Amino acid sequence: MRKLINVFIVAAGLLFTANMANAQQKIGHVNSEDVFANLPESKTAQTTLENLSKTKQAEIDAMIKEYQTQLSSAQAKEKSRSEANKETVDKELQTAATQLQDLQKRISDAQTKAQQDLGTKQGELFQPIQAKVATAISAISKEKGLAYVFDIANGQGGNNLVFWEGGDDITAAVKTKLGISATAAKAPAPKK
Repeated sequence: MRKLINVFIVAAGLLFTANMANAQQKIGHVNSEDVFANLPESKTAQTTLENLSKTKQAEIDAMIKEYQTQLSSAQAKEKSRSEANKETVDKELQTAATQLQDLQKRISDAQTKAQQDLGTKQGELFQPIQAKVATAISAISKEKGLAYVFDIANGQGGNNLVFWEGGDDITAAVKTKLGISATAAKAPAPKK
């Protein structure tokens, strides 16, 4: 009976030890900024956004220039005001003020619309890229048997991984999976 109890205790201990070994999860980390900085699609999307931004800004700058020209004209007209032409100039100034207010509203509306357009375009361009990177990270994580992967990119804002010792850095594997060369520019390593 004593042998049976000893065998049972040893078996339970082995089972418990096996469960503890399985409970240890592998952890890895990736620098998504490094991946995005070297992804050709990301560079193309950024260039597209910059070009759209420049186009929108040029349109707004033209409207601002028109506003400044009309304002200067109204100010010059106000200086030429005399008792003889008071009534005529006052009507012209009133019309100019209305036009300036309308132009100011159009400028404000154009700025708001430009911001909305840029936000929409950014979503259109970067969502597929983010999905592609997420898929690559998932695939590499599964290949390496990782249970958790932390993003150590500084620009993520929510970087709550303050310190790590070891772990698998899968940034290079993700870049390889996405076809980014290993010699591509490397982002600075985060501070520990």
